Amino acid sequence: MFRTLLTSAVCLTFLVVVVGAYVRLQEAGLGCPDWPGCYGHMIGVPDEAHEIDKATQAFPGRPVESHKAWKEMFHRYIAGALGLLLLAIMIEAWRRRRSRLLATAVVVLVGLQATLGMLTVTLLLKPVIVTLHLLGGMATLALLTWLMLRETAWPASDPDTRRLRPFAAVGLLLIVCQIALGGWVSTNYAALVCLDFPTCHGAWRPAMDFMHGFQFARELGMTAAGAPLGIDALTAIQWSHRLGALIVFTYVGIFAVALSRTRGCRRVGALLAALLVMQILLGIANVMLTLPLPVAVAHNAGAAALLVSMVVINFALSRSRSPH
Repeated sequence: MFRTLLTSAVCLTFLVVVVGAYVRLQEAGLGCPDWPGCYGHMIGVPDEAHEIDKATQAFPGRPVESHKAWKEMFHRYIAGALGLLLLAIMIEAWRRRRSRLLATAVVVLVGLQATLGMLTVTLLLKPVIVTLHLLGGMATLALLTWLMLRETAWPASDPDTRRLRPFAAVGLLLIVCQIALGGWVSTNYAALVCLDFPTCHGAWRPAMDFMHGFQFARELGMTAAGAPLGIDALTAIQWSHRLGALIVFTYVGIFAVALSRTRGCRRVGALLAALLVMQILLGIANVMLTLPLPVAVAHNAGAAALLVSMVVINFALSRSRSPH
């Protein structure tokens, strides 16, 4: 039962991450001006005329957009279900006296996630808060995957794979950094600031403003001083994400080839390479096709899948047998 709970939690967390990306891309993150309810409704959103009139009076200047509100509330509902599931996992872990600290850490992390979700609404999509919310979701997915693997019968791998451990750790770190950059692109709405590829504004190194682009203590679309965020700042964000993608593709690609040439890791290496190529192609398609919703959501799902794959690989390599 414990393993079933963990597997369900990993799948639900993946869904929450993908739905969160969908809500963000649909610009529905402020579909509900309050938290945790929606225009004062804990169940459902204002749909009837009298409900909409009441909501408009209670939240002046925030017209009711039911289609966006439903998307936001669906995300909150599944996130709430995940929280309850993780609480049950923590209780079961303490009862079994297994992986108690890790299970507790996941629950604490989800509590922080709920706080960030609230701040996302109350601080009106402040980029640093939304990015941290995204990273918190990815961290929850990674920790749950590790916890699930610990509770699964996992064969020890060949001693020859020991040499790949540090390279796997670096690969995981690079993917986390690239996810953070991708989140910063998305939360600053900088995905389409460069409409050409592989160049940006027709140049390999266009005019960029890194100081304002990577200034974290600021509002959406504004500099810390309150001036509108310029296109050079958005270009710096997008260009950095592209450079990060090149670094990840090169490093993780070489690592995937090394895995595919290692006994017992060939299939894992091939799968990692396939996920990596798919993710790069989705990123390019986002630019060339001007960010179609299915492709953009798939790009976020691909990032989560790459993260999970690297967590699994790091776990598998940590189970190597000692040489006799």
